[in-house]
Amino acid sequence: MTIDRRSLLLGAGASLTLAGCGREAGQEAATQPPPAPGKAGRLIAAARRQIGVTTSWNGTYAELAFPGGDVPRSTGSCTEVIIRAYRDALAEDLQALVNADMRRAFAAYPRTWGLSRPDPNIDHRRVPNLRTWFTRHGASLPVPRDASCWQPGDIFTSLVENRSTHIGLVSDRRGRNGWLIIHNIGLGAREEDALRDWPVTGRYRWGLA
Repeated sequence: MTIDRRSLLLGAGASLTLAGCGREAGQEAATQPPPAPGKAGRLIAAARRQIGVTTSWNGTYAELAFPGGDVPRSTGSCTEVIIRAYRDALAEDLQALVNADMRRAFAAYPRTWGLSRPDPNIDHRRVPNLRTWFTRHGASLPVPRDASCWQPGDIFTSLVENRSTHIGLVSDRRGRNGWLIIHNIGLGAREEDALRDWPVTGRYRWGLA
């Protein structure tokens, strides 16, 4: 995309219907919960450290080293938030993991981009591919009707204005509408009260046990 992804959110409606689970929409927590423990806490902390470092959005194709390749940390797309957090916190390289799985089962992945074989420069940077990989590795969870039922360390995917795929991480801090999220949707990595700003298409939890 070449336009500011944040601008696509204007006018987007809430996607989740609240149904209990401990907190009503608009009820702001008097105090923040303690940081998430264990691997979830480490993953969230690694994503949070990207704030102020990654200050722009850029999903342009780039030739990367393999494994462990990355675009400059000052930029990146929404997928870089997840990729970098897993590398930094848990030493899990989604570039290598997605590539290995696509080599084993290329037909299981979307053919949206007309590729005839895996491409380690870009495959892991595409939300539909990450969704497929998480699902194939047992990480898919039901999307809760109540936003408060999400857990810190969950990964969400969403569809912005019915055309742009997006991904981010559920934080261990709360806002008025539930858990905050850490993501990059146009202005760099940010932590925002925005989980319910657009239709959620998936929920995943991987590598945190």
